[in-house]
Amino acid sequence: MRRLDFAFLPKVELHLHLDCSLSYQAVSRLRPGLSQEQYRRDFVAPARCDSLAHYLEAPRRMVALLQTPAALTLAVEDVLAQLARDGVIYAELRFAPLLHLEEGMTPEAAVGTVAEAMQRAALRTGVEARLLLCTLRHFSAGQSLATLRLAQQFRGPVAGLDIAGDEAGFALDPHVEAFVEAARLGLPATAHAGEAAGAASLRETWRRLRPQRIGHGVRCEEDAALVEEMRAAQLHLEMCPTSNVQTRACPDFAVHPLPRLLASGLSVGINTDCRAISDTELNREYELLRRQFGWSGQEFLACNLHAIEASFAETQVKQTVAERLREAWTPASL
Repeated sequence: MRRLDFAFLPKVELHLHLDCSLSYQAVSRLRPGLSQEQYRRDFVAPARCDSLAHYLEAPRRMVALLQTPAALTLAVEDVLAQLARDGVIYAELRFAPLLHLEEGMTPEAAVGTVAEAMQRAALRTGVEARLLLCTLRHFSAGQSLATLRLAQQFRGPVAGLDIAGDEAGFALDPHVEAFVEAARLGLPATAHAGEAAGAASLRETWRRLRPQRIGHGVRCEEDAALVEEMRAAQLHLEMCPTSNVQTRACPDFAVHPLPRLLASGLSVGINTDCRAISDTELNREYELLRRQFGWSGQEFLACNLHAIEASFAETQVKQTVAERLREAWTPASL
């Protein structure tokens, strides 16, 4: 099997949590004296967690470090540098601004800081980037609406709305109004579903929130009719293989549904989710897929084209990125 040098091939990543992806180098600047061993103990989740709720313990510790404009700026610079090393040319970074207010920062300051830092880092690294603002399953209706208002206020650098968190532990009811209003405003949305809970949760999330994309969706195969509906609707799945195995949404990498869903005609993409918490990078995800499933450049190109088409970028950006992908992922270049 020929080895592909993924680092030099352009990629798209749509599902990346900014506040769960800091490298050891970045965290050690926020916690001077931190050892590699301490970093792995506190900020890298076990390779096999008991559940999504178990996995989410590590992100809380990382978010706690990101409570000032300086810390958020450092996070953006670090993650954009990681993306550049991965060959990513378009990315959407997501974070929940209401989690970053413990030291007095306002929600507006949190979003404004990240947006400005992202735009500066994008110019420096060449990575075209947009923001998604997350509400969380355990938030109130008021908090979800506040997150939507922030997304609308900072529209431009902010390209959409998301909902994350433990879908098995919290109902959708408080969040429906915010997503209905987002649709009325023409603000695109994605939503985590089909990860901590099964296909029924995915179906409910899609039916009630009407997002253009689903974060994960890894358990959709439990409902064949749902898979057919998603294919007909061209609903994109932001899949994160390592994370899905780590949270037990998928029992093993060897049976991850991504290759089957791609082969069946669904729109799917490859993502890292939480780079630090899952101890991964995009090039590593690609290499794992190549080794496990014997993928060639054809499958990787298809996933990247699906992702940029499903992105919340402007039409011209989509066209430019798609052209770069097709030029690079050709048999002659591979």
